Amino acid sequence: MTFGQFLSILRARWRVAITVLLLTVGLVVGVSFLLPKQYKAVASVVVDFKPDPVSATLNFGGPALGFMATQVDIIQSERVALRVVRNLKLAENPQVRTQWQDETGGTGSIESWVAGSFQKNMDVVPSRESNVIQVSYKSPDPRFAAALANAFVQAYIDTTLELRVDPAKQYSSFFQTRSKESREVLEVAQGKLSSFQKENGIIASDERLDIENSRLNELSTQMTALQAVSAESASRQQQAQGVQGDRLQEVLSNGLISAIKSDVSRAEAQLKGLSERYGDAHPSVIEAKANLTELRTRLDLEIKKIASSVGLNNNINKQREADVRSALESQRAKVLKLKAVRDEGVLLMRDVENAQRAYDAVLQRYTQTSLESQTTQSNVNALTQAVAPTEPASPRLLLNTLLALFGGTVLALAAALGLELMDRRVRSAEDILTVLDLPVIGVLLKPGTAKASGDENGSLMQQRLLAPIPQSGKAA
Repeated sequence: MTFGQFLSILRARWRVAITVLLLTVGLVVGVSFLLPKQYKAVASVVVDFKPDPVSATLNFGGPALGFMATQVDIIQSERVALRVVRNLKLAENPQVRTQWQDETGGTGSIESWVAGSFQKNMDVVPSRESNVIQVSYKSPDPRFAAALANAFVQAYIDTTLELRVDPAKQYSSFFQTRSKESREVLEVAQGKLSSFQKENGIIASDERLDIENSRLNELSTQMTALQAVSAESASRQQQAQGVQGDRLQEVLSNGLISAIKSDVSRAEAQLKGLSERYGDAHPSVIEAKANLTELRTRLDLEIKKIASSVGLNNNINKQREADVRSALESQRAKVLKLKAVRDEGVLLMRDVENAQRAYDAVLQRYTQTSLESQTTQSNVNALTQAVAPTEPASPRLLLNTLLALFGGTVLALAAALGLELMDRRVRSAEDILTVLDLPVIGVLLKPGTAKASGDENGSLMQQRLLAPIPQSGKAA
């Protein structure tokens, strides 16, 4: 279909098109006048994303878009609507109860029924690039619409506070119980540690262990030194008991023995001289021999005394070594016992420290949740209050009229084209060419038209005569 054919159809069916257009516009305008007026009141709230002053964390756990969508769902939830019904005490209104009885027959909850009717007329629109949420309500009464919009905002604020406080109260009760249990565990651990320290006489276990370790090291040093001295004294005693007793250092350094040795040497020299002079039977020689024997006997006695003193010194050193060894073993056992006591005490102290840390952590959470459960501030605040609108939001006469014009035009064109499809007629030379597939030789116009005379007629006839001629097969 060409544009010329379309225009020819409109010229032929203009009465139908105008009728459809007028009927459509008239129907829409009439319905707009008959529909009751609806007033729309709008209130807005702002959601604060700043950190919570109590918990020092953000008020939401996910992305901002998801959080705003969650807030919209909360406003549109039945919980908020039921709070509106309770705040306004609509369930106690006799008219509302009568209407509920008429529509539901008394089945179900009147609060749920009123809340559902409120949700149908309430709309929530979040801002795209801000934290503001607009809450609107439609009603035939402008004051009622404003009151419901403000009631939904207040119910939403109360609900967000309740959603924040109720879990905090539950957590606070839970952590209060846990704090008491943790305190009991801490007291038991501290009691065990105190009893253990009292039983073992521990005041400062580390200092006492250091002292005992120092004493153990000192005894070990003494033991090493006494072992060396005892070994030396044993060697000297063995030397004193042998044939080399006169070579002991004590013997060599003894003045009395040195004097006696000098006397023995002089007596031997004197005896030798007397023997050579008088012979062995001379009384002087016999007397000299007796003196020499006495000196040698005295020398042997002194050497034996010194040897016996060396043995006594060796016995003393061995006794001292035995005593120090016994003290060393006792001190070693004492240190090992102290270490075992200290290790057990360390375990008890760790139990006390762990119990203390657990109690502190639980007490901190209990304090935090207790503060959160007592908060009276929400992260949602009313930004603007709804006021009773002066102009109705619907029906919009001008908008409906424009839409009716547009829709009526479409329907008028559709009606004209539909009638044309049901009753197809030849209205132009193009229709003959399209339907019959025959050339147009000439066109007879109505008398008196502008194209019936002059050059235009000749030019038009020339165009028709120059139309395509069918093939010989088709002409036959």
